[in-house]
Order: sequence, then structure tokens, then C-alpha cells
Amino acid sequence: MRFAPLLALAFAAIAGAQEYPAKPVTLIIPFPPAGTTDIVGRIAADGLAKELGQPFVVDNRGGAGGAIGAKAIADATPDGYTLGLATVSTHVVNFIVRGAALRYDPLRDFTLVSQIASVPDVLEVNPSVPAANFQAFIAYLKANPGKLNYGTPGPGSLGHLRGETFKYATQTDLVHVPYKGAGPALNDALAGQVQVLFDNLPSSLPSIQAGRLRALAVASEKRVPALLDVPTYAELGYPLLNDPSWFGLVGPARLPPAIAARLHAALVKTLAQPETLKRLETAAAVPVGNSPEQFRKLVSAAIETNRRVVEQAKLKFD
Repeated sequence: MRFAPLLALAFAAIAGAQEYPAKPVTLIIPFPPAGTTDIVGRIAADGLAKELGQPFVVDNRGGAGGAIGAKAIADATPDGYTLGLATVSTHVVNFIVRGAALRYDPLRDFTLVSQIASVPDVLEVNPSVPAANFQAFIAYLKANPGKLNYGTPGPGSLGHLRGETFKYATQTDLVHVPYKGAGPALNDALAGQVQVLFDNLPSSLPSIQAGRLRALAVASEKRVPALLDVPTYAELGYPLLNDPSWFGLVGPARLPPAIAARLHAALVKTLAQPETLKRLETAAAVPVGNSPEQFRKLVSAAIETNRRVVEQAKLKFD
């Protein structure tokens, strides 16, 4: 008889998972609107809503390089009704840069459901910069150290890491200008207030195609179909910089396994839908939909690789 309460709890959990979701789900995107995280997150939210039959309501919570939104995800009740997006910024860069000051652990405090997509990063400049290609840009930087600024979503963000790693790898000097999100940084790059961006390609691609920004290199396994004339960093001789970004679906730790499994299955189906594939392709994003174990290995490996780069290069993020 002593097993009766445990059996009751088990049946209740199964029933809850079968009924899930019974109401709208909040999806926290830890950056402001208009950036790549927002683009990928909204595509995933739309697809999950169709698969699961309930609205997925986007809640943009920017600030601190994504740490504010990530902490809100980690602190949420683990019932499946508050989920969020994990990025290289929230789960790798913040952990490396902020150390003990970061109030969450990227592995311990989250349920990792699946990687949604990977996207190329792009080095881009305002057309006012007198450099038509990567080689000319490097030559200009070496001749004008500290003259150009690069914008980022904030101190300790992925853009900040990319910028400082670029300076180390190319032995050049750029001045860091932090913003409160990728959208504001992009807007000022378009206006010429900052001249350089290290951005995820989806948020910048329309501006590049319109000639409002000039792409000089991409971090990608191969050239991007939409920008076939733009070489990869690897082609240019900078493999250290050739590191694409990724985005994943996460919930707070202790999310019921049955609910996590239901979310994973729904996301995999979403990523196979023609409408989702078309939207991701338009945004220059590559769908993934891997297993929770594979996603966890990806995050762990990214932490170790980037920590090694930061330590070896003695990068500073003040």
C-alpha cells in the first residue's frame, strides 16, 4: 500500500503531460525585439503553437547580455508554461565572463530541450568605411588603430566576445560601444554612429542585401547562399573566428520529463514543416532539432572552447 501515493503521483504526471499545454505558454526571449534571437524565437513559437494547440506568447526581456532573461527562465516554475531561448551569449559567454557574479548555471539550472537552429555570424561595416573587402579592412585598421567603433548587445555579450577575439586574431584595435540589445546596435550601425558590427546574420541580412551595410566575412562552415561573394573566416586564414552561433529551447531545471519530451517532439515536427523551413532559410538560419543529450554536449563543448580562447588570448570584457 505504501506504493500507492507514488503510483498516484506517477499517473498524475503522465496525465498532466498528455494534457499539456492546457493554457498559453510564455516563451522568454532574453534580448530585445528585432535581433536574431527574436527572429528565431518567434519562428519557433509560431510552430510550437500550431503543433501543441496553444499560443506561445513571446516575452522579450533584454539586458545584461541576455542574463536577465536567462535568470527569469531559470527561476520559473518548472511546469512547462514558462520556457525560453538559450544562446551562446546566455549559456556560454556570460558564464565565462561573469563567473561567480552570474546568478545561474547554464547546465545545472535549465532543462535543455533541443537546439533550434544554427546561424552564421557576419563581420559587417557601414558603407562609409573605406574598405571594399576583408583584406582592405584589416589594412585600414592597422593604419588607423582605435579609429573605428564596434557595437554590441552589451558588455560580455556574444558580440563583445566576437569583437575582442577578432582584435586578438587580427592584431588590430577597435573601440567597444555597448548597447542594450542587438537591435539598437544594428540601428546605430545603419546610422553610422558605430562603424563595425559582429552580428548574427539573420538580423543583418536585409540591410546587407539593401546595401546599407557591407559584409566582409562570415563565420560558417561554407559560404552562405544569400552572400556567395562573401568569404568565410576560414577561407581568409582565420579559423579561430569561424564559429557560427546557435539557439536552443530550454526550460527551468526539473521540468517534468514527459513535458520535456512532448516539447522536443513538437519542436522536431515544427522544424520539418515547409513553412518553418522557408522562414528559417529566409533568415539564413539552419534548422537542427537535436536530442537533449546532443544539445547539452554542444553547450558544454562551447563553454570549454571559448573559455580556452579567453584565457589564452587574455581577453578583457570591462
